Amino acid sequence: MAPEMWTLLKVLQWTQQRFAERGITTARLDAEVLLAHLLKLDRVGLYTHFDQPLAVEELAAYRELIKRRLAGAPVAYLVGKKEFRSLDLAVSSDVLVPRPDTELAVEVALTLAAPVAEPHLCDVGTGSGAIALALKVARPEARVTAIDVSPAALAVARANGVKLGLEVEFLDGNLFSAVAGRRFEVIVSNPPYIPTGELAGLAAEVRAEPRLALDGGADGLDVLRPLIAGAPGLLTAGGALVVEHGDGQSPSVRALFEAAGFREVAAARDLAGTERVVSGRYIP
Repeated sequence: MAPEMWTLLKVLQWTQQRFAERGITTARLDAEVLLAHLLKLDRVGLYTHFDQPLAVEELAAYRELIKRRLAGAPVAYLVGKKEFRSLDLAVSSDVLVPRPDTELAVEVALTLAAPVAEPHLCDVGTGSGAIALALKVARPEARVTAIDVSPAALAVARANGVKLGLEVEFLDGNLFSAVAGRRFEVIVSNPPYIPTGELAGLAAEVRAEPRLALDGGADGLDVLRPLIAGAPGLLTAGGALVVEHGDGQSPSVRALFEAAGFREVAAARDLAGTERVVSGRYIP
């Protein structure tokens, strides 16, 4: 077929088939998002231009995106952005792609912070800044501090804060090293929690994300242990810790909370019904 005969509809159908053949479960969505990005349209715009043929250079550029997606690159990296709680966040290979599951951690943190008039909130391991910026949008009067051990990730997060016009303090540090002596009403974190032995079996698009943000050590709890143990020293009386964790880790994480002296320890379930977030209050 000559290049001028490749309409948007035909290109999408062809791409959807290729993606589906390679086991990509979001084949149609991925095809649409990539093409909309290339043509600077929204997905509705694709439907209103289905009969429009792609120019030779557009077809070549789209083929390159297809090749990279089939090689395992996440769609978010290919288009350079990801939506999180209605925020349009820039992302790169330096940060974890924000996921809907993490929105649950934000919701739990906001619930626990609700009684405090002007809370000081802390996001540990902020990555793209997703949690911190979502908290700031929901509670504009709050002071929000975000920490990450990766300078490259912090650069992405800071840029997102500037783009969105949100005042969040971004600090470079490992866990709580950058905020020693401070006190927060709520600390929230989506730490690395995938057991090292499971990394090789992850989907290619997940393996493309920073190992630093994925690898939780032998049992997936290497970062969660010091995070939970260290949090009481940074919380106000009655302050809360909220952490996301992996499948099947909830009993172990709840036990770590209890060992650290937390009360009202609770697990929240994601949309699939899986326990995904544990929270607790520290009451000395």
